[in-house]
Amino acid sequence: MNDAPRRNADFETGCISHTGKVRTANEDNFILRPEIGLWAVADGMGGHENGALASATVVAALEAVGAAGSAPDLLAMLEAGVLKANDDLRAEIDRRGATMGATLVCLLIHQRHFACLWSGDSRIYLIRGGIIAQVSRDHTEVQDMVDRGLLTAEEAKRSPRRHIITHAIGVHETPELDLENGEIADGDAFLLCSDGLTEHIADAEILAAVEAGSAQEACDALLALTLERGARDNVTVVIVRYRQGTSERTRWMPNRLMRGSPTS
Repeated sequence: MNDAPRRNADFETGCISHTGKVRTANEDNFILRPEIGLWAVADGMGGHENGALASATVVAALEAVGAAGSAPDLLAMLEAGVLKANDDLRAEIDRRGATMGATLVCLLIHQRHFACLWSGDSRIYLIRGGIIAQVSRDHTEVQDMVDRGLLTAEEAKRSPRRHIITHAIGVHETPELDLENGEIADGDAFLLCSDGLTEHIADAEILAAVEAGSAQEACDALLALTLERGARDNVTVVIVRYRQGTSERTRWMPNRLMRGSPTS
C-alpha cells in the first residue's frame, strides 16, 4: 500500500479490504478515482471464483469512466459502465452456465454535486454535522418486508433471510440502480461498504470511528473491530471526506484486493 498525491486536493480517501475470518477468498472489489469524482464498492456473489469474477467485472467496466464536463455527464458515463458490466456478466453466465452477480454502491462527485447509486445490500452513509444517515436502502427481501410493515427493523436484523438480495448487477437483463443526490458541504464524509461491515458494526460505531481520526484511520479501526467480532464475510470499507483546501493525502491502493492486513 502506498501514498500518492491526489489530483483533487479537496478529498481525503481511505480504503481497506479484507477476506475476513471465515471466507477463504475475497469476493469484494473496489475502485478509487478521486481525480474524476468516482468511488465504488462491489461485492461478488456466486461462490468463490464466480463472485470474485463478478465484482472484478463491474470494477473493470467502471475503469472506463472518464473526466466529465458536468454532473449529468458523469452520471451518464457511470450508467453506461454499469450497463456494460451487466452485459459482460450476462454473457459470462451464459458461457459458464453458472449463477453470479455483484452488488454495487457508488459515490459520484462533480464540483459541489454528489450522487449515490446502488444495487443490492452494499451501503453508503453520509456523516454530516455529527449525524450519520444511511443514504442507500438495502435491496433485500427483509427490507421490503420492513417497508410493508411485516417485520420490524430489529426482526429483520435477526432474520435468516436477511441476505436474500432483490437487485444486483448481472442478475437481470437490465440492471436496476437507485439514486440519491444533493449538494456536498464542507466536512462531509461518505462511507461505502460491503455488508461484511454492517453485519457486525452499528451505525453509531461507524460515526464514532469516522469522527475520531483520518479517513484511513477510521477504515483501519472499523476493520479491526469487525475482525474482533468474527468477520463472517469479506469486509471492504471506503471513506471519502470533503474539506476545502485540505492538505491530507489519499491513501492509494490498486483496485484489487488484499487478503490480509496488519490488523489481522
